[in-house]
Amino acid sequence: MACEVIKIHPQKPENYLIQKAAKIIKGSGLVAFPTETVYGLGANVLDKKAVRKIFEVKGRPLDNPVIVHIAKIEDLNLLARKIPKIAEILAKKFWPGPLTLILFKNKIVPDEVTAGSNTVAIRMPKNKIALELIKNSGVPIAAPSANLAGKPSPTTAKHVFEDLGDKIDLILDGGRTKVGVESTVIDLTVKPPLILRPGGISLEKLKKVLKDIKPHPFLLGAKLKDKIIKSPGMKYRHYAPKTPLILAEGKNQISKIQELIDYYQRKNKIVGVMTTKETKKFYQKANLVLVVGSKKNLEEIAKNLFKTLREFDKRKVDIIISESFPERGIGFAIMHRLKKAAKKVE
Repeated sequence: MACEVIKIHPQKPENYLIQKAAKIIKGSGLVAFPTETVYGLGANVLDKKAVRKIFEVKGRPLDNPVIVHIAKIEDLNLLARKIPKIAEILAKKFWPGPLTLILFKNKIVPDEVTAGSNTVAIRMPKNKIALELIKNSGVPIAAPSANLAGKPSPTTAKHVFEDLGDKIDLILDGGRTKVGVESTVIDLTVKPPLILRPGGISLEKLKKVLKDIKPHPFLLGAKLKDKIIKSPGMKYRHYAPKTPLILAEGKNQISKIQELIDYYQRKNKIVGVMTTKETKKFYQKANLVLVVGSKKNLEEIAKNLFKTLREFDKRKVDIIISESFPERGIGFAIMHRLKKAAKKVE
């Protein structure tokens, strides 16, 4: 049976609706809710049965940890131990916001949440609905993205319903999310600290606070050697539409994409191209061209990225060819998502 979808005010969430959702969380149920990044699929973090349900309904591998969402900084002490001073500095600077901290976990955190790791991923979302739900549930909420594992993350309640509408208890519809890609994940259990997943807080912003921070080598093309995964987005193919995606890189992107359009159309394939406002005109031979934003506004591209990938699936093209984007600011996160989603990089 399809779950209930409730529209809720994004700035002034109605208390009776929050209470309804919190009651489900307290009763071992699953609630999808908006954050500033993407929609999350929430369960009581201390309820092993509820957390296992998250993995079941998403089809998520059990060795892929989930992020814990809190509503007050003090809850760090409930979930984590050996908390370094820099964690408090980062929390005060960037929370609430799209930054996740990896810390050594307390025993209270079930292994189901952390995929057997001795660390836990924690963040405080910048969304009033999410914060009120956590507060009224009385516990931190474990919440990966509210989509089927591997698919593009949901940035609207409609996306959640398309993937999980018959598998969960409730969807709180607070409108479209603002950032559009997931949080940045930083591992504070190693020195120097490492970015495990780029996201809504850029490396450039983090370096103003943490001068020695750097991306994990696998983000720069090295093979992932970690046996135990501390962060989502590291091990598995993610963010991928059903339609095969080819990512075009390099200086001659436009001519490369034009050649790929010709190549696949000669094979009788319906070709879609994901492009920018500035370069749309070069791909008129494609069967479908969708504009993800302007090259001058990477935040706009991030916000539209998953929505656009989902749109290609709805329009039933045979192949998607995507432009690449500058890897500065949030562009690093955009390109990480596209490389994870791509079948092939040209």
